[in-house]
Amino acid sequence: MPGLIGKKIGMTRIFDDQGVQIPVTVLEAGPCPVVQVTQQEGNGHRAVQLGFGAQKAKRATRAEVGHATKAGLEAAPRILREFRLIDGEQYEVGQSLTVEQ
Repeated sequence: MPGLIGKKIGMTRIFDDQGVQIPVTVLEAGPCPVVQVTQQEGNGHRAVQLGFGAQKAKRATRAEVGHATKAGLEAAPRILREFRLIDGEQYEVGQSLTVEQ
C-alpha cells in the first residue's frame, strides 16, 4: 500500500505493564478512495491519487466535482494527495483503501 491520508483526532494515554504512562496520538485514517491512477507514459512515473474526507458541494469547484464524478465518488474529496507506486502494485479508480488492507 502506498500510503493513507488521515486526520488527528486528539491525544490520550495508555499504560504499560509496569504502570508507566505513554502519550499517544489518536488518528482517523481512511477510508481513502482511489481518485486517479497515472501511468509511466504520461507523467514519467506511476502514481495513485488518493482522496480523504468530503467537501460540501457549494465549497468545491466545478473542476473538483468533475474529477470526483469521473472517479465515481458522490462528493469531492477535501484532501487529494498523490503517492508513487512500486512496481507490481495495481490499483483501480474507485477502489477504497483502509487500514485493514
